[in-house]
Amino acid sequence: MSSPAGTMALGATARRALGWHPPLMALSALMAVMAGVCAVGVAVDPQVLVGAPIWLKPFKFAVSIAVYSVSWAWLLSRMGPANRRRAGLLATGLVGLFTLEYVIIVGQVLRGQLSHFNETTPFNASLFGLMGTSIVVIWVGTLILSVMLLSERVGDRATTRAVQLGALLSVLGAGLGALMVGPTASQRAAMASGAFDGVMGAHSVGAPDGGPVMPITGWNLDVGDLRVPHFFGLHALQALPLILFALTLLGRRFPALADAAVRTRLVWVAAGGYLAVIALLVWQAERGQSVARPDALTLGALAVVVVAVGVAAALALRRRAAVLT
Repeated sequence: MSSPAGTMALGATARRALGWHPPLMALSALMAVMAGVCAVGVAVDPQVLVGAPIWLKPFKFAVSIAVYSVSWAWLLSRMGPANRRRAGLLATGLVGLFTLEYVIIVGQVLRGQLSHFNETTPFNASLFGLMGTSIVVIWVGTLILSVMLLSERVGDRATTRAVQLGALLSVLGAGLGALMVGPTASQRAAMASGAFDGVMGAHSVGAPDGGPVMPITGWNLDVGDLRVPHFFGLHALQALPLILFALTLLGRRFPALADAAVRTRLVWVAAGGYLAVIALLVWQAERGQSVARPDALTLGALAVVVVAVGVAAALALRRRAAVLT
């Protein structure tokens, strides 16, 4: 059972959260509701589109947008007055674009149509074009917010570096979505032969979208899938602060990690390792290899990354030990 003091502290935190950027928090609440609706849709609607439950895509987008909204609402609340107002106005505009994007995704599901890569009719092509334009503006807006964040102090030095580096890596991960938009080799061949079916772009590399996929994520189990590095990079903004949180908890048992300077250096190490893994996942996907079936070359490259991160972390800890002695 929780103590009255703990319950009061939790309630105070919840009240503060409600005061974070209202449009972003409203969007996150709406997306939480839609995630529940779409989860029910996945469970009860037997329709399948390109090998996956038709409601899976709006479910995943709802979860991702909700996480994005809460994260940036908190970050805006930590900004100084000079940046907070400008960032708030920009974020409000992004809320509108996210809403437009999501309405199109759900609308296409209700029509039984692809929302992405769909140029089968002029109407579908115009919707996909509108989504493409809105996501580019969202990407640019998020980049601007991330640059603004570089001049802010959102906590101690380690926390500040974790969110700053996480934000920049997240922008990089979001930009990887552009790799999916161009025509594949088979689509170019179909256009050249006059057999183009109206689908331009793909998630998969090495075969058309579809086939066996992972539960929940929908990632291809047979060939490369560009959504893997896109997802991994996109959520660096959450991953790096969580890594720092784990280091902080470990600091209660290991004195070396209680040193803020050590944690800051380890955040840099984690960010470098994270970037290396993003690059590895892009390389694996572009080679047409499923993330579920890594070959010896991929595993060898991953081992190099793990060893490099381990050595860098050891050096960060050794530097503190040298200072103490």
